[in-house]
Amino acid sequence: MGLIVSALLHAHTRASKHEGNLPYLQLVLGFNAAVYALHMYLDIRQLRAIKLPLPPKELRGVSDTAEYKKTQAYQTDKWWFSLVQGVYGFLLSSGLLFFMYLPWLWHISTQVVSRLGLSGEITVSVAFFLLDSLKDQLLGIPWSLWNTFIVEQRHGFNKQTPLLFITDQLKQAALSAVLIPPIVAGFTWILLNTGPGLPFALWAFIFAVQIIALTIYPVLIAPLFNKFDPLPPGALREKIEGLASSLKFPLTKLYVVDGSTRSAHSNAYMYGLYKNKRIVLFDTLIEQCSEGQVVAVLAHELGHWKLSHTVQNLVLTQAHLLLSFSLFAAVRTSPALFASFGFRSSRPAIIAFMLFQFISAPLEEVLAFLMNLVSRSFEFQADRFAASLGRAEELRGALLRLDAKNRSAQNVDHLFSLFHHSHPPLVERLAALDGALKQADGGAAAKKAD
Repeated sequence: MGLIVSALLHAHTRASKHEGNLPYLQLVLGFNAAVYALHMYLDIRQLRAIKLPLPPKELRGVSDTAEYKKTQAYQTDKWWFSLVQGVYGFLLSSGLLFFMYLPWLWHISTQVVSRLGLSGEITVSVAFFLLDSLKDQLLGIPWSLWNTFIVEQRHGFNKQTPLLFITDQLKQAALSAVLIPPIVAGFTWILLNTGPGLPFALWAFIFAVQIIALTIYPVLIAPLFNKFDPLPPGALREKIEGLASSLKFPLTKLYVVDGSTRSAHSNAYMYGLYKNKRIVLFDTLIEQCSEGQVVAVLAHELGHWKLSHTVQNLVLTQAHLLLSFSLFAAVRTSPALFASFGFRSSRPAIIAFMLFQFISAPLEEVLAFLMNLVSRSFEFQADRFAASLGRAEELRGALLRLDAKNRSAQNVDHLFSLFHHSHPPLVERLAALDGALKQADGGAAAKKAD
C-alpha cells in the first residue's frame, strides 16, 4: 500500500504545476456519466436474463412454472424501480454539482449559524451536514414509499403499516440529529488542528467511531426499530448452542428479531466484539426453514468467523481508509479543486474532504469491484466450511428454500453479478456444494475401502 500511496503522491506533485488548468468538476461529471453508462449496460444485460422463458437447467424442477413467473414479475418490477431511481439519482447528483449546490448550502449554513448567534467553521460544518442529511431523507421518502407500498406490497413482501413507516422516518431523523454533530465536529476539528500526521489522526478517529458504533448499535439503536427476544428453550436453541460450542464460538446471547413486522424477507447475522458474540435470527427465517436448515445457515455464518473473514475485512477496510486519508492529505489545500466546485472565497476543511471523494471516485470504483470479488470468495469458503461440518445437504436445501421464498432472480447475468452481488449466484453456490458433497462421499468410500 505504501508503494501505491507514494506513486500517487508523486504523480500529484508532478501534476500540481498544471492543476490550475484541471477542470475537476467537468472530469467528475464525465466520470459519473461513464460509470452510469456502464451500470446501465449491466442492468440491461440483467433484464435480458430475468426475461429468459425458463430458469437455469440446474433449477428446473425445483419450482413450477407459476412460481417462476411470479419471481420474474417481482424481479422485473424491482428492475424498473431501480432504473427510474437510478436515472433520477444520476440527474440529481449531476445537477447539484453543476449548479453549485455545495457552495450554496455552505452559504445557507453560515447564515443559519449566524442567526443562532453562533460562529466558527466547526459549527457551520455541523449545520451543513445536518441540512444535507435532512435533504437526503426528504428526497428519499417518495422512493421508500414506492418501494415499500407498491413494489414490495404488490408481491406480498411488505408487512409495514403507514404508521410504522412514518415512525421509522422520524426515528431516523432524530438519530441523525444526535449522531451527526459529534462525528462531524470531531472530524472537522482534526482537519483544522492536525499537521503532517493528519492521515493517521483521521484514521484513528474513524476507527474509534466504528468501534463505538459496533458497541452501541445493538444495545441502543437496533431496539428502537425492532424487538429482540431470546430464542426460547427447545431443540433449535440446543442445536445452535451445540454448534457454537463445538467451534468454540463465544456465544453470549441468542435472539429472535421481529423482522416480519416490516418484511417477509428473511436473514440471520452475528455481531459483537472479542468474546461477546451474539447471534440474531429473523423470525421469518425460522418460519421458512427447518431447524436443520437454520443451523446450516448459521454454520455458514460461523464459518466467516472461524475462517477469520471478519478480521480480514476489518484489516482491508482500515487499509482502505488509511490510503484514502493519505491521498486526501496531498490535495486538500488545492485552490483549483475548490474553485472548480464553486468555492472561490473560502476553503472549508470538511468540504475539501467531500471534494476529494468526488475526484477519487475512479479509484473507489475499482476498489469496490475488487472487494466484491473478495466477498464472493469468502462466501464460497464459508459454504465449504459448513459442508465440512456435514451441513452441505441442509445448507443446499436452505439456499433453495430462501431463494424461492425471497423470489431471488434465478437467471443472473454473469457480468451484472460480478459488479453488484457480494454473494455468488445460487447456481454457482449449489454447484460448489454438490462438489463438496461428492468429495465427502468419495472420501468416505475410500476410508471404507481401506
